[in-house]
Amino acid sequence: MKVLVMLVALINYSFVLAQAKQKDRALDSIYPFKKAVLFSAVVPGSGQIFNSMHHSQRKNAYWKVPLIYAGLGATAWLIFQNQQTVQSIKTEYSLRQIATPVDPTWMNYDDLALVSLYDQYARRRDLCILGMGAVYLFQLLDAAVEAHFLHFSVTPNLSMNLQPYVIPRAFGCSATLHLNSNICR
Repeated sequence: MKVLVMLVALINYSFVLAQAKQKDRALDSIYPFKKAVLFSAVVPGSGQIFNSMHHSQRKNAYWKVPLIYAGLGATAWLIFQNQQTVQSIKTEYSLRQIATPVDPTWMNYDDLALVSLYDQYARRRDLCILGMGAVYLFQLLDAAVEAHFLHFSVTPNLSMNLQPYVIPRAFGCSATLHLNSNICR
Protein backbone atom coordinates (compact mmCIF):
# COMPACT_ATOMS: atom_id res chain seq x y z
CA MET A 1 0.00 0.00 0.00
CA LYS A 2 2.85 2.41 0.88
CA VAL A 3 4.52 1.65 -2.43
CA LEU A 4 1.31 2.46 -4.33
CA VAL A 5 0.87 5.78 -2.49
CA MET A 6 4.50 6.70 -3.17
CA LEU A 7 4.12 5.78 -6.85
CA VAL A 8 0.98 7.94 -7.23
CA ALA A 9 2.68 10.83 -5.43
CA LEU A 10 5.73 10.54 -7.67
CA ILE A 11 3.63 10.49 -10.86
CA ASN A 12 1.62 13.53 -9.73
CA TYR A 13 4.81 15.36 -8.83
CA SER A 14 6.30 14.66 -12.27
CA PHE A 15 3.16 16.00 -13.99
CA VAL A 16 3.38 19.19 -11.93
CA LEU A 17 7.01 19.67 -12.90
CA ALA A 18 6.27 19.03 -16.57
CA GLN A 19 3.51 21.63 -16.58
CA ALA A 20 5.69 24.18 -14.83
CA LYS A 21 8.45 23.73 -17.41
CA GLN A 22 6.00 24.23 -20.29
CA LYS A 23 4.70 27.39 -18.66
CA ASP A 24 8.23 28.73 -18.18
CA ARG A 25 9.07 28.03 -21.83
CA ALA A 26 6.00 29.93 -22.96
CA LEU A 27 6.92 32.90 -20.76
CA ASP A 28 10.53 32.80 -21.97
CA SER A 29 9.38 33.12 -25.57
CA ILE A 30 7.37 36.21 -24.64
CA TYR A 31 9.88 37.68 -22.18
CA PRO A 32 13.39 36.55 -23.15
CA PHE A 33 15.16 38.69 -20.54
CA LYS A 34 16.58 35.62 -18.77
CA LYS A 35 18.34 34.51 -21.93
CA ALA A 36 19.61 38.02 -22.65
CA VAL A 37 21.05 38.35 -19.14
CA LEU A 38 22.60 34.89 -19.33
CA PHE A 39 24.19 35.65 -22.69
CA SER A 40 25.55 38.97 -21.39
CA ALA A 41 26.87 37.31 -18.25
CA VAL A 42 28.83 34.75 -20.26
CA VAL A 43 30.04 37.03 -23.06
CA PRO A 44 29.64 40.77 -22.43
CA GLY A 45 27.58 42.39 -25.19
CA SER A 46 26.00 39.19 -26.45
CA GLY A 47 22.74 39.99 -24.66
CA GLN A 48 22.47 43.20 -26.68
CA ILE A 49 23.12 41.24 -29.88
CA PHE A 50 20.49 38.67 -28.84
CA ASN A 51 17.97 41.46 -28.26
CA SER A 52 18.72 42.94 -31.68
CA MET A 53 18.22 39.61 -33.42
CA HIS A 54 15.15 38.65 -31.37
CA HIS A 55 13.12 41.80 -32.01
CA SER A 56 10.69 41.60 -34.91
CA GLN A 57 11.38 45.14 -36.15
CA ARG A 58 15.16 44.75 -35.75
CA LYS A 59 15.74 47.16 -32.91
CA ASN A 60 19.46 47.66 -33.46
CA ALA A 61 21.48 47.59 -30.27
CA TYR A 62 24.68 46.50 -31.99
CA TRP A 63 26.17 49.95 -31.41
CA LYS A 64 26.32 49.26 -27.66
CA VAL A 65 28.77 46.36 -27.99
CA PRO A 66 31.84 48.48 -28.89
CA LEU A 67 30.99 50.83 -26.01
CA ILE A 68 30.85 47.88 -23.61
CA TYR A 69 34.21 46.55 -24.76
CA ALA A 70 35.72 50.05 -24.72
CA GLY A 71 34.60 50.47 -21.11
CA LEU A 72 35.88 47.06 -20.09
CA GLY A 73 39.13 47.52 -22.01
CA ALA A 74 39.80 51.01 -20.64
CA THR A 75 39.22 49.93 -17.05
CA ALA A 76 41.36 46.81 -17.57
CA TRP A 77 44.19 48.94 -18.99
CA LEU A 78 43.94 51.38 -16.07
CA ILE A 79 44.00 48.48 -13.60
CA PHE A 80 47.12 47.12 -15.29
CA GLN A 81 48.90 50.50 -15.36
CA ASN A 82 48.09 51.28 -11.72
CA GLN A 83 49.17 47.80 -10.63
CA GLN A 84 52.50 48.19 -12.43
CA THR A 85 53.05 51.55 -10.72
CA VAL A 86 52.15 50.08 -7.33
CA GLN A 87 54.62 47.24 -7.85
CA SER A 88 57.35 49.67 -8.98
CA ILE A 89 56.86 51.89 -5.92
CA LYS A 90 56.80 48.86 -3.62
CA THR A 91 60.04 47.53 -5.11
CA GLU A 92 61.67 50.96 -4.83
CA TYR A 93 60.64 51.32 -1.19
CA SER A 94 61.91 47.82 -0.35
CA LEU A 95 65.26 48.50 -2.02
CA ARG A 96 65.59 51.82 -0.18
CA GLN A 97 65.25 50.01 3.13
CA ILE A 98 68.14 47.72 2.17
CA ALA A 99 70.41 49.93 0.04
CA THR A 100 70.36 52.95 -2.25
CA PRO A 101 67.50 53.83 -4.66
CA VAL A 102 67.58 52.04 -7.98
CA ASP A 103 64.79 53.48 -10.16
CA PRO A 104 65.50 57.03 -11.42
CA THR A 105 61.73 57.66 -11.71
CA TRP A 106 61.35 57.74 -7.92
CA MET A 107 64.67 59.48 -7.10
CA ASN A 108 63.01 62.82 -6.27
CA TYR A 109 60.69 61.30 -3.66
CA ASP A 110 61.57 60.50 -0.06
CA ASP A 111 60.26 57.46 1.81
CA LEU A 112 57.15 59.19 3.16
CA ALA A 113 56.26 60.46 -0.32
CA LEU A 114 56.67 56.94 -1.72
CA VAL A 115 54.25 55.56 0.86
CA SER A 116 51.78 58.30 -0.06
CA LEU A 117 52.17 57.55 -3.78
CA TYR A 118 51.75 53.84 -3.09
CA ASP A 119 48.45 54.49 -1.30
CA GLN A 120 47.27 56.80 -4.07
CA TYR A 121 47.95 54.35 -6.91
CA ALA A 122 46.58 51.40 -4.92
CA ARG A 123 43.37 53.39 -4.33
CA ARG A 124 43.15 54.23 -8.05
CA ARG A 125 43.63 50.56 -8.93
CA ASP A 126 40.86 49.55 -6.54
CA LEU A 127 38.51 52.19 -7.96
CA CYS A 128 39.25 50.95 -11.47
CA ILE A 129 38.35 47.41 -10.37
CA LEU A 130 35.04 48.76 -9.07
CA GLY A 131 34.60 50.65 -12.35
CA MET A 132 35.11 47.47 -14.34
CA GLY A 133 32.50 45.73 -12.20
CA ALA A 134 30.14 48.66 -12.73
CA VAL A 135 30.56 48.49 -16.54
CA TYR A 136 29.92 44.73 -16.43
CA LEU A 137 26.81 45.10 -14.26
CA PHE A 138 25.58 48.02 -16.37
CA GLN A 139 25.70 45.94 -19.55
CA LEU A 140 23.83 43.13 -17.78
CA LEU A 141 21.18 45.60 -16.66
CA ASP A 142 20.97 47.10 -20.14
CA ALA A 143 20.42 43.69 -21.71
CA ALA A 144 17.68 42.86 -19.20
CA VAL A 145 15.87 46.19 -19.62
CA GLU A 146 16.11 46.05 -23.40
CA ALA A 147 14.73 42.50 -23.39
CA HIS A 148 11.82 43.61 -21.22
CA PHE A 149 10.98 46.35 -23.73
CA LEU A 150 11.15 44.16 -26.86
CA HIS A 151 7.37 43.98 -27.17
CA PHE A 152 6.66 47.49 -25.88
CA SER A 153 5.10 49.70 -28.51
CA VAL A 154 4.96 53.47 -28.44
CA THR A 155 2.58 54.71 -31.08
CA PRO A 156 2.49 58.21 -32.56
CA ASN A 157 -1.13 58.48 -31.35
CA LEU A 158 0.06 59.75 -27.99
CA SER A 159 -1.38 63.25 -27.47
CA MET A 160 -2.17 65.70 -24.72
CA ASN A 161 -5.06 68.15 -24.80
CA LEU A 162 -5.47 71.01 -22.32
CA GLN A 163 -8.92 72.62 -22.24
CA PRO A 164 -10.28 75.18 -19.84
CA TYR A 165 -13.46 74.10 -18.18
CA VAL A 166 -15.81 76.39 -16.32
CA ILE A 167 -17.99 74.88 -13.66
CA PRO A 168 -21.23 76.78 -13.28
CA ARG A 169 -22.08 78.10 -9.79
CA ALA A 170 -18.51 77.78 -8.60
CA PHE A 171 -15.91 80.42 -7.97
CA GLY A 172 -12.68 80.33 -9.94
CA CYS A 173 -11.82 78.12 -12.85
CA SER A 174 -10.24 74.76 -13.31
CA ALA A 175 -8.38 72.91 -16.01
CA THR A 176 -8.66 69.31 -17.11
CA LEU A 177 -6.01 67.19 -18.69
CA HIS A 178 -6.90 64.54 -21.24
CA LEU A 179 -4.21 62.04 -22.14
CA ASN A 180 -5.11 59.76 -25.04
CA SER A 181 -2.79 56.93 -25.93
CA ASN A 182 -2.77 53.54 -27.55
CA ILE A 183 0.07 51.70 -25.78
CA CYS A 184 -0.99 48.11 -26.45
CA ARG A 185 -0.50 46.56 -29.86
